[in-house]
Amino acid sequence: MKPETWLPHVTVAAIVERDGRFLVVEEHTADGLRLNQPAGHLEAGETLVEAVIRETLEETAHPFAPEALVGLYMTHFERPGNEGVTYLRFTYCGAGGGPDPERALDPDIVRTLWMSADELRACPERHRTPLVMQCLDDYLAGRRFPLDFVHTHSVGPKQ
Repeated sequence: MKPETWLPHVTVAAIVERDGRFLVVEEHTADGLRLNQPAGHLEAGETLVEAVIRETLEETAHPFAPEALVGLYMTHFERPGNEGVTYLRFTYCGAGGGPDPERALDPDIVRTLWMSADELRACPERHRTPLVMQCLDDYLAGRRFPLDFVHTHSVGPKQ
């Protein structure tokens, strides 16, 4: 039997600021209700920028226009009975438009909230992961990389 190939999970997240407050989602997780930036998994055939635009819209009903990459984060979670799971998270910041009132949120999303950095800092036990605050702190510190910092090379079908 061939051993299973280990692969990290690639995720994207969006930091959207409006009047000193940040768009977050409250979502159902295996650990109960948690707060997170709009975030999700990269899907086959997408660029990272396309993924963060899609995930933000699906989770918040707000359109998102990425302006910069805040950072790339790696985290590993142990899971009983296996090797655990590793995530590579690409966090972008940008502008968010107004919500589409006709658009339903992803099923696991309970609601969207606008919270200040201090409000988020005051409730770390409610964060989905420690990356919620790490990414926000990096954003607040002015960490920005141009969108073309990550190059996407597409290869068409083999001839």
